[in-house]
Amino acid sequence: MAEKKLTIAIMDAPYEKASTITAMRIVSAALTKGIDVNVFAYEGAVNLAMKEQAPHANPVKGTTVEQEEHPTTKEFVRSLLELGKSNPQLTWVNCGLCVDERGAVNVVDGVKRGSPADFLKMANESTNTLVIPTK
Repeated sequence: MAEKKLTIAIMDAPYEKASTITAMRIVSAALTKGIDVNVFAYEGAVNLAMKEQAPHANPVKGTTVEQEEHPTTKEFVRSLLELGKSNPQLTWVNCGLCVDERGAVNVVDGVKRGSPADFLKMANESTNTLVIPTK
């Protein structure tokens, strides 16, 4: 059987839509099934892996940071990169143009900088490509 590879383009910023977390679940499921995955983060999605993200307390509920256990997307990205460290492999590429526009330079280890040309190359080398648009 030929090697399978999935490419996913994500465009939404952290915490904007449930589709972003759904995409991360698809990445996780594919890796778990032995499928290599490429992620191309475009537009606001380049912020998914920003190191500066921090969990927060909830003053409305009166809970602390520890009690709230609020997950950050950077930790989701970090755990996916750990899962796809060897075989199967996860390649996560942030659009460099989008990074520059948003100042999203400081990202978790393993995230690469690229361009829309990288997305085209990844899509051409993949068995399937899924684009999750902003609308």
